[in-house]
Amino acid sequence: MVERLDDTLAPMEVSVFEPTAESSARQRILPDEEWLLHQPLIEEIQRLKVARKAVILAHNYQTPEIFHGVADLSGDSLALARLAASSEAQVIVMCGVHFMAETAKILSPERTVLIPDLAAGCSLADSITGADVRALREQYPDAPVVTYVNTSAEVKAESDVCCTSSNALEVVESLSAERVLFLPDRYLGHWVAGQTSKELILWEGACEVHERFSAAQIRGLREGGRSLKVLAHPECPPDVLAEADFVGSTSGMINHLKRTLPARVALITECSMSDNVALELPQIEFVRPCNLCPHMKRITLEKIRDTLLHMRYEVQVEPELGRRARRAVERMLAIG
Repeated sequence: MVERLDDTLAPMEVSVFEPTAESSARQRILPDEEWLLHQPLIEEIQRLKVARKAVILAHNYQTPEIFHGVADLSGDSLALARLAASSEAQVIVMCGVHFMAETAKILSPERTVLIPDLAAGCSLADSITGADVRALREQYPDAPVVTYVNTSAEVKAESDVCCTSSNALEVVESLSAERVLFLPDRYLGHWVAGQTSKELILWEGACEVHERFSAAQIRGLREGGRSLKVLAHPECPPDVLAEADFVGSTSGMINHLKRTLPARVALITECSMSDNVALELPQIEFVRPCNLCPHMKRITLEKIRDTLLHMRYEVQVEPELGRRARRAVERMLAIG
């Protein structure tokens, strides 16, 4: 039986956002009125987190009121994998998509992992199954399997090592084999293949957000004469990456911005990343030719509140499957 907390929550001190001159940075991503509208839910979630001994992890693609309002820890998929493993909280609420919650459970099998919406999936993760990997192993028995972390637990369990966009090249280069099965994102694989002497055998998966960008769109952004730096995620098509000034993972793009501080930037990735980075780097003007991830946007403050209130929806991974998947994820984390 779920313990009801709505009538027993003790009041706690919560910093209430009030419009001031210092709130101008926040206004760049959400007007003061919207922050005030979100405040009651933010306060309720903060109280529930304490009562449930929970930690909220949020991916960079979450909306600002989640990313800046209730998240305890945030980052890209590699950062979230590390944070899930190191967290001491009894309950982990993953504000991301399902494979991220599975990864948290794989690395922390003794903890309760919740996701606010079970339908928060991923087109890339859905593009391949464990059976597909087994069939590829039969076809290429001497090729180790490198699997992007944006995959299901069953696919990770069939893999030799996982990777993220930030360490994909390093993972491939760490292997002694000259031929590697790189799954499932063909665009990330194409980008890595251009930087290594190894032969990469690719799968035809793609992220529905990043593959919608085009080179013509990037060239259109540059018209008008104003200086613009374009940063693109390697899940984008090759012609888009060829137009970019910098190609890198979510964390790689953020670190590049902090180092270089360009005046005007377009981040060729999911929309909310620009919003969240803009608060941290107010001196940069962000042009937003972005695409929304419909799966990430299933996560809302209301659903986060409800998942903590009712302790739903718990993500489970079968123990033996989790053990095999954890081996591939831990090999990735050991590489960097």
